Amino acid sequence: MRDTGSIHDAGRSRRVSQEEPKRNDGRWTRDKRYRTVNPVRQLINDWFDRLMGAVSDGDLAGQDEEYDSGRTSRDFMWNSIGQGAWGLVFPILTIVVTQLVGVERAGMFAFAFVLANLLYILANYGVRTYQVSDIDEYHSFADYQVNRIATCVIMFIVGFIVCRIAGFEGEMGTMCMGIFAYRAVDALGEVYEGRLQQVDKLYLGGVSLALRSVVAFILFALFLLITHNLATASIAMAVGSLATFLFVTFPLTMFESPRSMPPSLRSVGLLFRECFPVFLALFLYAVIDNMPKFVMQGASLPYDNQLYFNALYFPAQAILITVQLVYRPMLVKMANAWADESRRSRFDLLIVAMVAFIVVITVIGIAFMAWVGIPLMSFLYGLDFSPYAQLSYIMLAAGGVTAAIDFLYQVITILRRQQVVMGLYLITFGFSLLVLILMVTMMELEGAVVGYLIVMAILLILLVREYITQRLKFARAKSGRR
Repeated sequence: MRDTGSIHDAGRSRRVSQEEPKRNDGRWTRDKRYRTVNPVRQLINDWFDRLMGAVSDGDLAGQDEEYDSGRTSRDFMWNSIGQGAWGLVFPILTIVVTQLVGVERAGMFAFAFVLANLLYILANYGVRTYQVSDIDEYHSFADYQVNRIATCVIMFIVGFIVCRIAGFEGEMGTMCMGIFAYRAVDALGEVYEGRLQQVDKLYLGGVSLALRSVVAFILFALFLLITHNLATASIAMAVGSLATFLFVTFPLTMFESPRSMPPSLRSVGLLFRECFPVFLALFLYAVIDNMPKFVMQGASLPYDNQLYFNALYFPAQAILITVQLVYRPMLVKMANAWADESRRSRFDLLIVAMVAFIVVITVIGIAFMAWVGIPLMSFLYGLDFSPYAQLSYIMLAAGGVTAAIDFLYQVITILRRQQVVMGLYLITFGFSLLVLILMVTMMELEGAVVGYLIVMAILLILLVREYITQRLKFARAKSGRR
């Protein structure tokens, strides 16, 4: 005897399947026609549902992971997109500010951003490379979080003091604090993106960084277009960056990484102590790197000199960003190669290959600038850059040198010999004061660019010598154990 209830249910199921197909990634309109949902909108809806579900559970870290790891090509692509978006915020906003409010105020904006970038080094505290190469997780992720929150607070306090000492008030003072806040959020997000890299999900960190950078850029440009007020636009940029961190970066990292052990005050203190040489070296390097801008400011040159220097510097910075896009995804692999003594010859080959890559990229950059770069810059800024063609080539050469410096420093950090470069930076700092003050006094903007190349070349020579010295020490120690 057949089950009539089952027959009824089967008939009902057939009617439902004929009249209302099951909704997966689409929605029904009122006249029952099937309409595909925009994939971006669907992604946002799914993310919102996941986030709200985790909030209602009261446990972000206890959620199931949904994204896989170990996809090198995807890591490279999204890290490139994220780093590219992050690196382009400053130069593109400088162009926007120049076009909307003029050269003088664009120079003010550029100098404020330079200060913010210097303070960003303070907030980062040199932890990123140390964190992603902490393969055995000697420090818990909670330790890194506590460290970063503390350094971001210190950054903001120092920024406020700097503004008071410099006498920045009104629009300039508020603009500086807004940009400082934006960079502080960037620094806070960076430690979470470092965690994603540590668990081999670098591409998610790239997505987070790209989204935060795009939101910050759009809000700044929009508010500046509406108000023509740099202070208001800077605050809007900081608010947008914070919102992106709270709704994307933080929960994404909690969802997609293992639950961390609780923080330990002893471990946090040790982290501050271990990374202090890294921070101090990076901070000194940032001061050296920005010394031409500080010397021009101290010499009371008009703010348009800041704009021209930074405009020439941005193509050189593109060399540095390109090199970082290549080597940063390899940092964990390089750390593993160095940890295995049988693979150290491969470690050396990676260094040689990267230096050759830097030379090639620098030559290509100079050729591009000689071809269409100068006319393109003149079009973008609405200014005539043809008198600065020779200076742009010198600046691009300096960009190649800074890229090599940046890479060599990461290598020395992997060797855990970062403390030895402190003396080298102090020597270079002394040279930078002497060389740049003299050259800016004599040649103004031209002296700042040429002096910048001289100072960077001195630092590169010192770092190469130090790396060779350290590498020979390891080789002799290995021979002695045999």
